[in-house]
Amino acid sequence: MRVVIAEDSVLLREGLTRLLTDRGLEVVAGVGDGEALLKAVADLAGTGELPDVVVADVRMPPTHTDEGVRACVELRRRHPQLGVLVLSQYVEERYASELLAGSTRGVGYLLKDRVAEVREFAEAVERVAAGGTALDPEVVAQLLSRSRRGDVLEGLTPREREVLGLMAEGRTNTAIARQLVVSDGAVEKHVSNIFLKLGLAQSPEDHRRVLAVLTYLNS
Repeated sequence: MRVVIAEDSVLLREGLTRLLTDRGLEVVAGVGDGEALLKAVADLAGTGELPDVVVADVRMPPTHTDEGVRACVELRRRHPQLGVLVLSQYVEERYASELLAGSTRGVGYLLKDRVAEVREFAEAVERVAAGGTALDPEVVAQLLSRSRRGDVLEGLTPREREVLGLMAEGRTNTAIARQLVVSDGAVEKHVSNIFLKLGLAQSPEDHRRVLAVLTYLNS
């Protein structure tokens, strides 16, 4: 699994490189700003070696505002198959919404504090690289608070909202069951009810789990 890291703090960048390398991932480039990130990925793509995932800070030089997330949005436009995992010091709903505005396949948004939980962070990188979703629980909570102002999720019970929120974090049914201390069967029932209430009929062309999360995040 090939990773590009974009972080202007050399210390943190080297720490992330060591952490992921120890996990068995290959860090193929490390850069310190958004423009360098775009160039590094373009150079790798030009040699037929597009990375599996980019891990980038939201705020990078020169203005330390949104260079990182904007670079990731642009990378997603150029390479839809590229996974992007954004790190932020605190929840910035506007940036999270911008990143998640399109497909949530291969997208992650974590708070930097989560990096300290080495196993969970490495698993999030691997999940995003594989096309999954990894959202920080605090990001999900904030987006859920916003979604309650909409109408589309009003038919869900509190438990169904909780299950959908955990789905948005990228968790499997088994992981959700473990988190909520219920059976796998109970979670499967909640997920089926969510699909039904959101009007997501089974179809060979659509992935209902992804559509449910998209509905949740865009509501």
